[in-house]
Amino acid sequence: MRTRPRAGLQIDGFTLGEQLHKGGFATIWEVTHPLHRTPMVMKVPTILDGYDGPTIVGFEVEQMIMPRLTGPHVPRVMGTGDFAVMPYIVTERIPGESLLARFRSGPLPLTEVMDLAARMALAVHELHRQHVIHLDLKPDNFLERPDGTLVIIDYGLSRHDQLPDLLAEEFTIPMGTFPYIAPEQYLRRRDDLRSDVFALGAMVYELVTGKMPFGQPETLRGVRKRLWRDPEPPRALRPEVSPALQEIILRALEVDPARRYQSAAQLLFDLQNPDQVKLTARAQKQARDGFGPVFRRWRRMRGLRQFASPPPTMSAQIDQAPIILVAVDLSPEMEELAERLRLSAARMLVLEPDARVACVNVIKTARIGIDQTVDEFGTNLHVARLVALRDWARGLDLDEGRLTFAILENPDPGTAILDYARTTQVDHILMGARGHSTTRRYLGSVSSRVVAEATCDVTVVRVKPADLAEEAEADVAPETAPA
Repeated sequence: MRTRPRAGLQIDGFTLGEQLHKGGFATIWEVTHPLHRTPMVMKVPTILDGYDGPTIVGFEVEQMIMPRLTGPHVPRVMGTGDFAVMPYIVTERIPGESLLARFRSGPLPLTEVMDLAARMALAVHELHRQHVIHLDLKPDNFLERPDGTLVIIDYGLSRHDQLPDLLAEEFTIPMGTFPYIAPEQYLRRRDDLRSDVFALGAMVYELVTGKMPFGQPETLRGVRKRLWRDPEPPRALRPEVSPALQEIILRALEVDPARRYQSAAQLLFDLQNPDQVKLTARAQKQARDGFGPVFRRWRRMRGLRQFASPPPTMSAQIDQAPIILVAVDLSPEMEELAERLRLSAARMLVLEPDARVACVNVIKTARIGIDQTVDEFGTNLHVARLVALRDWARGLDLDEGRLTFAILENPDPGTAILDYARTTQVDHILMGARGHSTTRRYLGSVSSRVVAEATCDVTVVRVKPADLAEEAEADVAPETAPA
């Protein structure tokens, strides 16, 4: 690096101002540019005299990955500089602070933990959808925008599955922040998005208990112990932790990636639906495993070289564990359509053995001045629909831990389905479409709107017109959602 950063330095139109941060690997500077009105910062690697391989390669990785990222969960890149003069990356300046201070003030109230953990999982899933595994998730690397959106920073150890993995080519030692790295990272694996799920689990554990699940090891030998030593259950440290939250945390921290959540989206889904989390022995643990189980794991793990390989690409890993939303119309005249929808869902699940299924029904709240949650006989519609939806799902013969149920209320069924799909990061919507009628030809249909506006795949199932009466009254029934 021929030029050193300093206040007042001008390079490629950028003018350096105040130094905002000085770390072991980089300095952060306030910068301005006549063509950019957005507040910006410049990151410059700290390259010592002589060879500083990890810092150089890590910064090259950041310069390769960051300009390819988009969306609110990543910083927008304004410019980069190469090593010929001075390497740098200029990004928008995120006005909020990192999460480190909040972690240090833990343990946090449990409602706050659930909200923060869900926002972290969402940010990580959005990163994975852009082909990037972060591999160094920790509180310092999450910034919070004023609207609460979390931004992930520091991509020096990351892996983009469509770019060369320079770190794997140059170095053989595991890299990452030791309290958070996954067991497979210790085994030199850098291509599994479930490594980030493990780090998320470690951070949620820390938010809940105020402690790190595996302490703060300073050597790789200390990291290796997590191959066989389990953390103390959160409920043993904080009795008010619910069984569901402990189930979520300990599942994310499973040693074998195959036993973890298979994506950050599935972790997010359970954080949003804790009352429907399937509880296992993990949820009831009150103490760490004793000598016998730990010794058996040690014997099994001491010679382990690798866990089973994940699919070769990020897209394939996400597609292996999709969340499928099935919108079911429960009105009596739609029984045949509901049955065809169930058969289609069952066929889809044969091809997606790790899929999670969210079964939803919409109560259309359109009548002004009428209680939409109670029918003419005084029956609670929400409860009745939930019972009927569970009865419909029995035909899928699916493990209860892979099913969730939701009754949505909205004047517009299409909006309800689309909003739920976006919030829960659904990968595929499966829904039915009623027969054609004059009303539907002029006003459009719920299914056509969902197809047009959904940000995920949509499959629409129909019953042949000859098998379904085309009644305009059915098309505008207020208590049911066309699906």
